[in-house]
Amino acid sequence: MELEEREIKKIVFVEPSSPDYHIFNRYPLPRLGTIILGTILQNNGYKVKVFIEDIKELDFAEIFSADLVCISTITSTAPRAYEVARQVKNYGIPVAMGGPHPSALPEDALGHCDFVLRGEAEQTILDFVHALASGKGYEEVKGLSFIKEGEIYHNEIPPFYHDLDTLPFPNFSLIQGYHKYKNAKKLIPKITPVLTSRGCPNDCHFCSVTKMFGRKYRFRSNENVMEELRQLELGYIFFYDDNFTASPKRTKELLRSMINERLCPDWSAQVCIDIGRDRELLDLMKRSNCHNCYIGLESINPDTLKAFNKKQTLEGMKECLTQLKRRGIRVHGMFVFGSDEDSVDTIRQTVKFATKNRIDTIQFMILTPLPGTKFYYDLDSQGRLVSRDWSLYDAHHVVYEPKKMTFFDLQFETFKAMAKFYSWRQVLKRLAKFDFYNSMLKAYGNRVIKKWKKKNKYFVELTKEFTSDAGKRIEIAARKTAEDIKERVRQFHAREKLSQLYRSNEGAPNRPAQEDPDS
Repeated sequence: MELEEREIKKIVFVEPSSPDYHIFNRYPLPRLGTIILGTILQNNGYKVKVFIEDIKELDFAEIFSADLVCISTITSTAPRAYEVARQVKNYGIPVAMGGPHPSALPEDALGHCDFVLRGEAEQTILDFVHALASGKGYEEVKGLSFIKEGEIYHNEIPPFYHDLDTLPFPNFSLIQGYHKYKNAKKLIPKITPVLTSRGCPNDCHFCSVTKMFGRKYRFRSNENVMEELRQLELGYIFFYDDNFTASPKRTKELLRSMINERLCPDWSAQVCIDIGRDRELLDLMKRSNCHNCYIGLESINPDTLKAFNKKQTLEGMKECLTQLKRRGIRVHGMFVFGSDEDSVDTIRQTVKFATKNRIDTIQFMILTPLPGTKFYYDLDSQGRLVSRDWSLYDAHHVVYEPKKMTFFDLQFETFKAMAKFYSWRQVLKRLAKFDFYNSMLKAYGNRVIKKWKKKNKYFVELTKEFTSDAGKRIEIAARKTAEDIKERVRQFHAREKLSQLYRSNEGAPNRPAQEDPDS
């Protein structure tokens, strides 16, 4: 794209849909970074619209009327994001990309878009838009990657945004179709995401959080969070923090404020097992209506925990689960299979552990080498990656060579574990205890797993052909995750051409009908 002066009035943000079925398909939530950036721009006079494709399909009439399109993507949605970017760029509209994947692999993204905003962009988004409007000053925009005269430039990454209180509250009305989507869900109340902190000091080797948000916690003030809660239409709150209880003292203060002001909707959050030792915190969580905790249990294999750089024990997991159950707080446990210390027996024992400890819902995920993580660079340097089809990097497909299992064993046993946990037998066991909510969730999980199996049967069979011989490594053919995008854009262009013909031949409505839209 030519770096020239242009008028910027309308900006459209896009988050592409997930490439496959997963247990959160029915209740997707937007990543807040996109909404906050849109809110900042709207507050500065720009017309902003946000399309979260899992909520509402993309409207190319709106997208192609924008002066700038910004696309946020994680690794698994990158192929679809790239296709949207190519279509928009071909239409002559500048395209900027951001999010974990472009931040880790900016040159990969620049093969499809004009600009990449790496890292946290709240403090640089306005500088970027001003540079785009003036056609100059790109070198001064921190975190910006761009191409000038055939050469790629990567500006210095911006510092982490430390004063989170200065960020605007996200304006969810920018999301197209969001109000209608929320009101359509009858079984589960309206879910509103709220972020109270960023960063994580744990630096697990497979996690991309520290690459994007750093290893130091940054917290919003108690009053700032409370002010946002006061303004929300409270139904169900999901605290988006990577570890909501990272600072027990700060979390207790917030929960006490919620209790004192009677701002206690049902809420859920991601937490660590450390909460099992803090009875006061657990009691406050119960009193403030904590409904569900999402816990990265990761593995029951001590050697795997050590390899992951996870500082937790099996005894600590059990204590945490016991204390939460005593208070009637539900648990969503997240496990990762496929470390160099894992075997088929590890997977099977994990299913028994989850069932025995009465974990309500689970995710059994395949270890995925996300770009930007230590795990990715280690496997890449060892030549153990079998595919760079990013749509497969969704924690449900094997994309690297395991050590103590075959490719097929890791793929099939993980699926089998999910199917066993969400079996109809488990549904009936919950019904027998009159736990209708949990039985409903397990029945839903059962349906999703069957859909996944049907769609991915080809892939599971393909893993039987994978070989550990580096010279005979099989590269998976890229899945068609964006064919519908191409077709919808083609239809848009056809409608536009017909519309132009009608306008230019007013009074002769039969002529355009004889034209070939593809000509």
